[in-house]
Amino acid sequence: MGVPIKLSRGIHLISAFWTMALALLIFADVMGRQLFGAPVPGTKEILQNSVVSIAFLQLPLAIYSGSMLRTSVFADAVPALFRRILRTISALLGIGVFIALVWSTSDSFIDAYRIGEYEGEGSLRVPTWPVRGAVLVMSAFTAFAYLHMIVLDWRGKLQNEIEAPGAMAPVHIH
Repeated sequence: MGVPIKLSRGIHLISAFWTMALALLIFADVMGRQLFGAPVPGTKEILQNSVVSIAFLQLPLAIYSGSMLRTSVFADAVPALFRRILRTISALLGIGVFIALVWSTSDSFIDAYRIGEYEGEGSLRVPTWPVRGAVLVMSAFTAFAYLHMIVLDWRGKLQNEIEAPGAMAPVHIH
């Protein structure tokens, strides 16, 4: 298993713990409202910024594990070489989308960092640059993951048509 796959797994683990922390925050907020009439300040701002970050943190592993949305109806009806070409076209489109995200978010990230942009009023103000930075960095990593998968695919290094080397085999429930 290569470094990019290990890195994507580590980043995915961070997003899993972050999600658990958000669940605890929501629980504390609800219990604070119900029991004490006092919600946890800034819960809304933390949640709305965290959801975007968590989603982008999970993208590279989704690509490496073959978990991105795909349909096999057409692909199953064509020869293996044509399936590889379809995967390559799909990955190239993915690269285009995420490079466009890098391009479109880089200026807003720099501006948010430079001016100290934040969301929320009152007791908790959440800076926006970490979320914009996560979108920027993870979009670049996601584009790289697509490119890496193209290289692995054409070198014949995938265990099967949807997984990266060393990836866990899909679980089939009977």
